[in-house]
Amino acid sequence: MIDAIHPSRFLAVVALLFAFAGLARGTGPYDTTSDGADPRLMLKGHDPVAYFAADKPMLGDPAFKTDFDGVTYRFVNEENRFAFMKNPLKYVPMFGGYCANSMVYAIPWGGEPDTWKIIDGRLYMFGGVAARRYFVMDEEANLRLAQRYWTDEVEGSIAIVQRYKRLVLRVPHYKSDKELEAAWQATNGPRQ
Repeated sequence: MIDAIHPSRFLAVVALLFAFAGLARGTGPYDTTSDGADPRLMLKGHDPVAYFAADKPMLGDPAFKTDFDGVTYRFVNEENRFAFMKNPLKYVPMFGGYCANSMVYAIPWGGEPDTWKIIDGRLYMFGGVAARRYFVMDEEANLRLAQRYWTDEVEGSIAIVQRYKRLVLRVPHYKSDKELEAAWQATNGPRQ
């Protein structure tokens, strides 16, 4: 997580973001990038089916793609594209592809396609190895918190507005990266 910004700067940023809120597209928020003909590309072009079928992230081919809920997914082959189209909700990443650990704090922060975990048949992305490690320290409680904040605050919001809101107005259980690392080390020992 990032240290809090000054409240007056936050208000200025929020006012500016609301002024441009009409530019936001889709039902989002989704953690997307722009690549070529795909302005709202999920998973930085990685195939969501590959996480399940190959148990690893695999970069999709722009020749095999489909849109779902206003965003684009790419696939390594037609078979994976068909599997996705048959049951997209099985494969779409939870929390719009944002980091599941950040969602515990109601902060839509980017997830990385190479740091992920399948939990109860659903794909969760993380912003890095440390974020995944902190999330699994208390996976059950963190899943509940992340789902609650996603449903109550983040889903349907403008991601950047929500992000800055919760960087200033932190959730009651907020822990800094330093505090999370100390908790990890207390349970698991120092990182190698």
